[in-house]
Amino acid sequence: MKVCHLITRMIVGGAQVNTLLSARGLHEAGHESVLMTGPSPGPEGELLRNCGKIDFRVETCPSLCREIDPVRDWRSYRALVEFFRKEKFDVVHTHASKAGIIGRYAARAAGVPLVVHTVHGLPFSRIYPAWKNAVYIQLERMAAKRCDRIYAVAQDMIDQCLQNHIGRPGMFKVVYSGMELEPFLTTEPDPELRRSLGIPDGAKVVGTLARFFPMKGYVELWRSIPEIVKRVPDVHFLLIGNGILREKLEAEAVERGFRDRLSFAGLVPPAQVPRYLALTDVLVHFSMREGLPRAAVQALAMRKPVVAFDIDGTREVVLNGKTGYLLQPGGDMPGAEEISELLLNDAKRREFGEAGRALVEPMFDWRTMSDTLINEYTKYLEIKKKGLPIP
Repeated sequence: MKVCHLITRMIVGGAQVNTLLSARGLHEAGHESVLMTGPSPGPEGELLRNCGKIDFRVETCPSLCREIDPVRDWRSYRALVEFFRKEKFDVVHTHASKAGIIGRYAARAAGVPLVVHTVHGLPFSRIYPAWKNAVYIQLERMAAKRCDRIYAVAQDMIDQCLQNHIGRPGMFKVVYSGMELEPFLTTEPDPELRRSLGIPDGAKVVGTLARFFPMKGYVELWRSIPEIVKRVPDVHFLLIGNGILREKLEAEAVERGFRDRLSFAGLVPPAQVPRYLALTDVLVHFSMREGLPRAAVQALAMRKPVVAFDIDGTREVVLNGKTGYLLQPGGDMPGAEEISELLLNDAKRREFGEAGRALVEPMFDWRTMSDTLINEYTKYLEIKKKGLPIP
């Protein structure tokens, strides 16, 4: 098969790693794999510069961007139609909302036999104004009519689509977002790395793994840190990531007197993330909008319990009272009690950690994801070749 994976940008992020591994799996299975992306500059980092050698073809669509820009979006559409026609792909697989909308229209216009899409996270949310949600829902409804299958990284994504009349029930399938789990299963804490980050000996460590961007939960965590410090005097926080809010949050930490409790790891190459997560005791993930958080899966694979907001697909891996704690978004000091409890109760922390690893280890291997997608392409291309409708 000849398959194109299309995504808006290849920053360091979960949807991007999923897309990269999906393309890699195709190539390693002997198929022709092409990855098409828009430009990817920014504080999140460029994934393709941090992932080693790539053996398959990567193309850039210069006009494809994350922001809504009618002129550039039209240029992207025309460029993609031309590209898909010239390359004669068997399958075009789009990822994320922006590339998913433009790409599905372009692939259908170009006559691509099989057009599929993965929902990594939905563009509409209860935290957005009604008019904005209405626009995105309508766009997703229209795009769903221009593809054959829709995959989602969590069942909750499918439920929300169907509740909003996006697509039809038979066209959806959950394909969990695979990752290279082995390093998370085997990496041990590195004392030298711990010292280099300024983490005090004997301190209990709360970790985060998220961009310093709005809706990623740092503002909410900052509200809880003073209370956690009061309850757990030897606590320390390891913050993995970078982004536009970092300087503001760091300044606020200085002003409020807890800067000495924080270690900012900065933007860490994906291959190094296990070394940093291994230093933590508990992961906090207060994102307000998610598909299914890879950070939570990675922490659970390392036997680290997770305290997270009950958003979208998070509840499929953070099982409340079993692998961590789920909280309702908001509150004055979200998670202060639950985080403190896990830090102070070694037995419960180990129990939750073991349950977390047992849950995620068989579900999230990237080759399982890749094999599932290849089987899907093969199955539905065969149906198309026979001139039969896809159920």
